[in-house]
Amino acid sequence: MGKIWGSDQTVHFYNLTPSDVLDAIEELGFKTTGRVIQLASMENRVYEVEVESDSDNPSDHFRIMKFYRPGRWNESQIRQEHEFIYDLIEFEITAIAPLKINGDTLFKNKDDLFYCIYNKRGGRAADEWTDDLLKQMGRLIARVHNIGATKTAPDRLRIDIETFGKNNLEYLLKSNVLPAEYKTNYEATCNQIFTIAAPLFNGIKYQRVHGDLHHGNTLINEHPFLIDFDDMLNGPCVQDIWMVTPGRDEYSINQRNILIDAYESMREFNYKELKLIETLRALRMIHFSSWIAHRKDDESFKRAFPNFGHHSYWEKEIFDLKTQLSHIQDDISSLNYY
Repeated sequence: MGKIWGSDQTVHFYNLTPSDVLDAIEELGFKTTGRVIQLASMENRVYEVEVESDSDNPSDHFRIMKFYRPGRWNESQIRQEHEFIYDLIEFEITAIAPLKINGDTLFKNKDDLFYCIYNKRGGRAADEWTDDLLKQMGRLIARVHNIGATKTAPDRLRIDIETFGKNNLEYLLKSNVLPAEYKTNYEATCNQIFTIAAPLFNGIKYQRVHGDLHHGNTLINEHPFLIDFDDMLNGPCVQDIWMVTPGRDEYSINQRNILIDAYESMREFNYKELKLIETLRALRMIHFSSWIAHRKDDESFKRAFPNFGHHSYWEKEIFDLKTQLSHIQDDISSLNYY
């Protein structure tokens, strides 16, 4: 699967109303109180809806509804996301799965917008990655990867040079977001990264991974658990590891070592994948710029990224990518990857 960007028919998505949300959940048999609260989400539209319930648990009085942005994921891609989560639950790995209603997890409203429904579940962010939490995370990620390796997700994206690198660069160069005076430098820097980094992927195994395991996608409720599999990928296992411990300093490397040691108590880790971290970081940066460029007409993106497209944005982006290129080159020289 090469690209995630599809149809831009998003008029109904932009114009979702509380009535639309209530109609959609009531069609599936829920009785609502009429209370709807929109939750923070850049890519999709997410709502907390109060439903009638006799439960003494306050969370049981609410459901979370996610409406998928049109044109980003197709039906098979979304269903492969849901399948992965249910595969984890089958093996007693805590994850927040969309509810099955009449045997299905994915629905369409009257305007053909895909949506799903979740139970509300509490948790807190990790204030600090203690050694104990890192060990728990290492074992958890290893278990997730063990299950991820049991099936394929052929329609989900591969995080590689072609998909996250060249395809995104092509879009940025064709769009009007990159000022002419920066195009040559930006393109040359990206292509240098692609050329020097491509051999690093030789022999690397790809499988289902979470793909976007930044700190905001981990919650703690006695033990850590993962949320938001919306960006689930086919990728090397290190993709989930470096995002938990993203730093380069000695402290961060020690944290990563603790995490990997715990990971290896549940699953073998291919240490050759460590050579990919700086390249994966660079690809994420390029992908991030392309993501914003695709959404530049969305009012929420305009508010969140007011500096996007300005000279200062691209000056910093080129500087950061050149820094990434240096890190990739330094790693190749010091770790003898070829």
